[in-house]
Amino acid sequence: MYLNEQLFVDFLKVKEILWVGINFSKAKFTRAGFDFSQEILTHYFHEWNMLILNDQKKYDIRMSFRKPVMEYDLSAVTKLNKATKIGECLTRNIAMKDVYSDDQMVQYLSGLNLPKSLPYALTFVVESFDISVKTAAIWVAIVKPETKEVVLCEKFLKKPAGFGTRNYWARTFYNVFYDIQSNSFNRWENMVQP
Repeated sequence: MYLNEQLFVDFLKVKEILWVGINFSKAKFTRAGFDFSQEILTHYFHEWNMLILNDQKKYDIRMSFRKPVMEYDLSAVTKLNKATKIGECLTRNIAMKDVYSDDQMVQYLSGLNLPKSLPYALTFVVESFDISVKTAAIWVAIVKPETKEVVLCEKFLKKPAGFGTRNYWARTFYNVFYDIQSNSFNRWENMVQP
């Protein structure tokens, strides 16, 4: 986990957050369970992003991150997701939950060009969906787009549930929001208390 304490304290003071979407550009998928065409995989990327926007009561960014105002701009993440090549994502066997280190993810996030309409942007970066161990590894990241500084970056491991590929893996995003709302946000706040 990475936390810039000074920026996080400032983040706690603002009332707005910009949701930039679920980024799949660094993701790895076990071939079993994801042996799709490029078009179908890109379609799922879009569907998972639309779920967050279309069911904001279930995937509650405002409540999870204690922000009364949420705006969204998926343009940067949509572009990254469309450029993701299926041949680079699929793999047979790998320790999926350990693909990227904190330092590697912070470096990646620092290089992103995200919309600058609000002081802080929130994104999920999917590290892996591993059907063999039924686990998703998802990085939750808060970035200051103006300076490209990473405020917070933490990996969550969550279990999928449900029927059909879309709903099965969508459950992992719900589980991340629930974890943040019920536990992790308080833990982050406590880390920056004097």
